[in-house]
Amino acid sequence: MSSIRKPRVLITVESVRQVHGEVLRRLQEIADVDVVKSSTFSRKNELLQIIGDYEGAIITSNIPFDREVIAKAEKLKVVSRLGVGYDRVDVKAAVERGVYVTNAPVLSETVVELVFGLLFAAARNISKADAYIKGGKWMVREERVKFTGVDFFGKTLGIVGLGRVGSLLARRARSFDMTLLYNDIVRHRVLEEELDVQFLPLNALLSQADFVSIHSPLTEKTRGLIGEKELKTMKPSAILINTSRGPVVDEAALITALTEGWIACAGLDVYENEPIHPDSTLLTLDNVVLTPHLGAGTHECNERVVSAAVENTILVLKGEKPLYPVTS
Repeated sequence: MSSIRKPRVLITVESVRQVHGEVLRRLQEIADVDVVKSSTFSRKNELLQIIGDYEGAIITSNIPFDREVIAKAEKLKVVSRLGVGYDRVDVKAAVERGVYVTNAPVLSETVVELVFGLLFAAARNISKADAYIKGGKWMVREERVKFTGVDFFGKTLGIVGLGRVGSLLARRARSFDMTLLYNDIVRHRVLEEELDVQFLPLNALLSQADFVSIHSPLTEKTRGLIGEKELKTMKPSAILINTSRGPVVDEAALITALTEGWIACAGLDVYENEPIHPDSTLLTLDNVVLTPHLGAGTHECNERVVSAAVENTILVLKGEKPLYPVTS
């Protein structure tokens, strides 16, 4: 007697060690699972050749799941993003084909920790001081000015995007007795009262904030949201942090701003093009702190994200609604 065929699920990860243990076994109970490194599909042609065999796809942010890929995925029922952003998934095409798109918004705490890490590193010149002392030097009193930073306490923090991460950042920032400002496409009046955070138009926020942290999703409206005009509006002493999506900030304008002193410093975890080009001017500037898209980069967060994405996939394959649907 022939056995019932299981659906097939493709999982793309940066390292196959990311998916293991009980989470993987739960998925394997109902599906045949192929786990491959995401770099395998750095060119879309490889993905197009195989995607038609799968009912489910659990994908990293670098996978180009566009209309052409979705058209080839004739059996597909669900695309589960390993993370929050889904700008590389053609949601409209998925809806037209009746394919669920889901994400895993379980990384807010971890991203906020990195925001503070970048802020501390930028405000207190930690990266420059680290390189200095590793270069065999020790700071004599006359050189102390090179590493003199600024306090957090009592400063003004501007948050662009008061969603899951932005609102949690506001909550954590209260411990520094900071004045909290925010801008978003909608007002969050309940959070305004709960977190003592004030809504301002974007330019007003930028002109008043000592630190600005970006938490906007990448859409056609937010692409280039922070450009030359906005950067010139900021204080010369301001620090800009971006852990959302690279193209939300006009990178060429930011380089000019850092070079010409429109703003004091920046901390970046995301870039217009990833990986960052080895010839990028950003790599030559000493007033910018750079990390390689580490926002969710902890062991604990990775487990939460993988578990959520797998659970989304299992539920859809069982004919149920996912935990975190982007589409319905």
